Amino acid sequence: MSKSKICSLMVTACALTILLSACSLFKSSSSSTPTAPPTTVTKPKEDEKKKDEKKNDEKAAPFNVPAFAREVKKSSYNIALFAPLYLDSVFTNGTELSGRTLPRYVLPGLDFYEGAQLALDSLQQQGVKLNVHVYDSKSRANSVDNLIRNKSLDSVDLIIAAVSSPEIQELSNVARQREVNLVSATYPNDGGITANPFLLITNSMLRTHGEALQRYLQEAFATKNILLFHRNSAFEKRLAADFKADYEKMQNPKKSHIREVIWSDAMTDGELSQFLLADRPNLCIITALDEANAKAILRKLSVQTGTYPIQVYGMPTWDIMKFKEPEFKDMQIYYTSPYFNDKTNAYSRYITDYFKRIYKSRPSDMAFKGFELTWYFVKQLSDKGVYFNGSLNDPSKKVFNNLNYQPVYLKDGATMPDYFENKNINIIQKNDSSDVRMNFQ
Repeated sequence: MSKSKICSLMVTACALTILLSACSLFKSSSSSTPTAPPTTVTKPKEDEKKKDEKKNDEKAAPFNVPAFAREVKKSSYNIALFAPLYLDSVFTNGTELSGRTLPRYVLPGLDFYEGAQLALDSLQQQGVKLNVHVYDSKSRANSVDNLIRNKSLDSVDLIIAAVSSPEIQELSNVARQREVNLVSATYPNDGGITANPFLLITNSMLRTHGEALQRYLQEAFATKNILLFHRNSAFEKRLAADFKADYEKMQNPKKSHIREVIWSDAMTDGELSQFLLADRPNLCIITALDEANAKAILRKLSVQTGTYPIQVYGMPTWDIMKFKEPEFKDMQIYYTSPYFNDKTNAYSRYITDYFKRIYKSRPSDMAFKGFELTWYFVKQLSDKGVYFNGSLNDPSKKVFNNLNYQPVYLKDGATMPDYFENKNINIIQKNDSSDVRMNFQ
């Protein structure tokens, strides 16, 4: 079945409903954890008793979020799945494609949906009962504002969203008001969101990548020369400042100083060589996010590889870059990513075989991400109920990655997280055939 055919079937409704009606794993219940009675000799006044009970509840709640202390298990769970399918712009006159093939910008969202759908079908076979609504996040009719007005999200138990700004901010407001978890699947940013402990950011932010990379470089090499290459732009200077701040906070007594190199295209080979050492690895961190600027620096460094031992460490955007040019052939190039899948485990083989059989194609990374997050969090729901936050990181439900969601406090002294962020970062080496993970977690 082609992806064009899949899309034409989907466009019949902007909100698709999938009723997974197999036997449920749990009986319906919605009870709260009782609190211990106050240990006083005389009977307290009613308002004082309520205050004491509220205080005890909040103290016992994971991460000081009262909702996280509640046990809410149901016979069937309501899930909202958001992905950018662009059905309004792709189709004209109902179900007719505006062109002969699907535009490339549609494919990531469609692949994410296909992976998520496969996970839902598989969970159905295991007896999980769900009511899943799939929404096109780029649809005018199904904008978050419209869904709120129509009360379509009032009974949702979990939101999984492969969206960016402004949808992530709008869905965050829904999650906070409804007190349900929102899994931000692909957006590597907090979007300025604060005070929402129900937000789970999966695609880690640049600051987290920098912390993990610096920790890896400081700990993996006994002797090293760490160089931080950045251009004199506001954005890259901010990245460099974050690296230096992380260095100051690091407690490792054997940490090596980071030498800053302000990069320009006019830098000569002689000027560059002054920063390099011949007796130890030169670990070159490059803050360029785009391919053109990244390769401009790499070309200069490639001239030095015959004299100096050089390893290059790039940004998470390097995962899709190809370094096939002859000058890069012998260079050791690495990047960071919260995702890594060598596509050898049972889940990967299952997904790959399914896509070959049904779609006559290979699954993309977005399809793997859609499957992984849907599988992981629906399993959390079915096992622990709506508020699984007390055991957010469950290795028994691992699909491809060890998810490591940690609370983020944006203000000193805060007692409740502003959100949770996946802190699992892989250091990955670029190879011609397949990339290789260097740090094993």
